Parts: sequence; structure tokens; C-alpha cells
Amino acid sequence: MADRLDEYRRKRDRAKTPEPWPDGAPEPGQDDLFVIQEHHASRLHWDFRLERDGVLVSWAVPKGLPRSPGVNRLAVHTEDHPMEYLAFEGEIPAGEYGGGWMAIWDTGRYETLHWNDHKVEVVFHGAKASGKYLFQNRHNPEDEGDWTLRRLDPAEDGHEDAPEFLEPMTAVPGELPPAAEDADWAYEFAWGGARTMLCVSGGRLTAHDGSGADVTGRYPELHKLGESLGSTEVLLDGEIVVIRDGRPDPEGLQERSRFEGYDAKRIMKHKPAFFFAYDVLHHEGRPTLELPYLERRALLADLDLAGGTWQVPQFFEGNGEAVLGAARQHGLGGIYAKRADSAYIPGEADGTWLHIET
Repeated sequence: MADRLDEYRRKRDRAKTPEPWPDGAPEPGQDDLFVIQEHHASRLHWDFRLERDGVLVSWAVPKGLPRSPGVNRLAVHTEDHPMEYLAFEGEIPAGEYGGGWMAIWDTGRYETLHWNDHKVEVVFHGAKASGKYLFQNRHNPEDEGDWTLRRLDPAEDGHEDAPEFLEPMTAVPGELPPAAEDADWAYEFAWGGARTMLCVSGGRLTAHDGSGADVTGRYPELHKLGESLGSTEVLLDGEIVVIRDGRPDPEGLQERSRFEGYDAKRIMKHKPAFFFAYDVLHHEGRPTLELPYLERRALLADLDLAGGTWQVPQFFEGNGEAVLGAARQHGLGGIYAKRADSAYIPGEADGTWLHIET
């Protein structure tokens, strides 16, 4: 009888990878353990491994675990892995099969409802993976590893998948709030960029401008932001800014808006675009629109968005006169004043956000 780990060994060099290397043939176990590993290889994906007949039957799922029913995710059936992989984390060297960083995302036990060549239906009992799921073989003759993964039972109470776009809330022109009310307001610099919403789900990013048009292809330098957030699902509000000589460059921003795809990759080397995030509208399955501005800002800070071309610019609680003076000193067009307790109302300009020119 063939050793089910032969393919696993064939794809790896024992001398070059820290991955487990069992010498003997697998022995049957209890068939109820699973692990899901977040795998930052050439493309981010999640490896689902289920114990079966002494090995871990494995699928690579590019967008990870779907939280809501009716969402199909591609699942690529890969070679069986040894049981020791239940506890494996580490760096697979570049150039080796599966090269990249791997960490355990979740682990636990599962129940088998159906298991055959056509479908694998299970119930996960993990800290993050919980519920009834189906791996479905699509029997695509062009790709024998082409399966899908979807959730079969209802989502967890209160869970909502993040929308890709919401109509932005806007500021009205105004003056600095009176000194007696200054402490009730927060202040941000107005960068003069292009209003943009970024949705990150399953490690992938989509970008929409203020009208809702998909502009993902314009800004390839931002795609790694999705990978940096891993399985975290968010909808971010902010703006795209091109910087030249330390200041926003409106002409450079206008030029960037004309290119997508390969042309965008070419021009980004000379005119890189930066995403300045200043609000989070959906976070880990929950809308945040009704939270006060300061609470949304705290969620934003916890995301630790500090990449090469994305960041969370500083905001200031109170002291609006000094913030306006700093904007004037640095040649910015103005500042925004936002009530510290303000909710986010898509498509509205209700006066709780003010745009104050320098």
C-alpha cells in the first residue's frame, strides 16, 4: 500500500526546511483534530488540515474562512500532511516549496457529517472556526484540486460581512468651534487627497473612490495592506495622497488617476500613492457607524496600519487653533474639526464635521 506522505516528502528537501519529516508510514488516529494555518507564501492563504486515517487532509483557501452562509471560497486540495503539522509554525525558506511565514490561526476538534470524494461536510469546534462547513469538489477536469468551501449554518449572532463601499460622510465649510467648546472636538489635517474607501476581507483589498467607482487597479502599492491585516476584515475611510517634496502634490495625484494595471505599476515608482486612513466603518463583522468618533479612532489605532504606503495620520483632541496654525505653517489647505462624540452618517453632512480653510 502506498505511503500517503510520499508526495509530501517528494516536494520538500529535508535538509532545507524546518517542516516535520516523519520517517514511517502514517498510523490511523481518532479523526477529529484540525488546524488552520495562516500562510504568507507568494500569496497569502489559509491552509485547512483535517485529521483522516493518520494524516492531515489539506486544502489551501486563498481568502480564508467564510463567516456567512452563501459565500463560496475557492479551496485547492493539496497533498496530505503529517500529523506533526498540527503544531507547526515557522519560516519556510524562500525558494522552497511553500516558502514563507506560517502561523497557527486556529486549532481544535471537528465532527464529520459526510466524507467522500465529492464532498466533505464537517462541524468545526475551534476558538475562531466554529460552525458547519462544506468542502465541495467541483470535479473540474482542468483542475482536479478545484474545490470550494462554504458555511452551511447561520453566521454568528450579530455578524455582518463588510460592505465594499458606503457613501462617504462629508464636512461642511465652517469656522473653528468657540473656545468654550474646543474640548468637545477633534482635529485632523486636510491633505487635499482623493476620498477613498478600502475594504479588506480575506487578506484581499478593494478600493472605491468617493462616487463608488472601483479604483483598486490604480494603486498596486496598496495591495500589501490587505495581506498585512491577515484575516482581519475592515472597511476603512480615508484619502489617497501623492507626496512631493514633503507636501501633497495635486498634479501628481491627478496623473495617478489616469493609470491602472501595468501602467500604474510603472508610474508608482516615481509618484507613489499613500493611503491616509482616518476612520473605520466596519470591523470584524460589526458595523461601527454608531460608535463615537473617538471610539472609532481607537479601533483604527489598534489595527496598527503603518506600512510603507499607508498610515493613520495623527489627530488632536482639542487645541484647534494650534492645529490650524500648524496646517498653515506646512502649506496645507485646512483642517477638519469633528465632534468627538459624532457618529458616522453615510452620505450626510450634518454639521458635526467641519472643514476649516487656512
